[in-house]
Amino acid sequence: MSDQLSLPNDLSAFVGHHFIYTYANGWRYEWYARNETTCDYRIHQGLVGGRWVTGQKMSLVQLSPDTYKADWHEPTGTCVSLYFDLSRRLVHGTIFFPQWIAGDGQHPEKTICYQNDFIDDMHRFRDEGPAYPYVVIPEFAKITFLEQRGRDNDEVIDRAPGQLPDGYLDRTN
Repeated sequence: MSDQLSLPNDLSAFVGHHFIYTYANGWRYEWYARNETTCDYRIHQGLVGGRWVTGQKMSLVQLSPDTYKADWHEPTGTCVSLYFDLSRRLVHGTIFFPQWIAGDGQHPEKTICYQNDFIDDMHRFRDEGPAYPYVVIPEFAKITFLEQRGRDNDEVIDRAPGQLPDGYLDRTN
C-alpha cells in the first residue's frame, strides 16, 4: 500500500481561464492561468491597486473536478494562496503580506508597478524588510467575469490596470 495520496490533477480544464473577481473587502483583481506553472495578474483596487505581474511562477493543483488551488511566493516576500471554485464562481484568497507592505510603517506604494521591470528593487525592499510578523488577509471573492483565453496568451494581461478601456471591469457573465 502506497503512503502517497492520489488526487485528480487534470489542469487542462483550468489552464487558460481569465478571471475578474471582487473580494468582500472591495479589492478587485484580475487573474489568468497562463499555463500549469505560471500565472499573470492585475490588481485594480485594494492595498496595492495598480500593481501587475506577468510570468509569476506558481504551484497549481486540482482539488476536485471544479476546484483548483494556486500558490506562489513573490519577489516582495508576499505569499499568495488562491482557491478557485468554478461551479460556485468564488475565490478564497489568502495573502501573506510582509510588514514592509501592510504593517506599521507600511509602504505598499513601492510595489505598485509592473513588477517584472523592477525585480531587483522588489528583492531589495523585501531584504530591507521588515518581514515579520506577516499580515495575513483571508477573504472570499465573487467571480464576476470568467472566460477561456487559451494557454500562454500574451494579450490577456498585457498592460497596466489604468490603461484599460472604460467599462472593462464591469463586464459580467
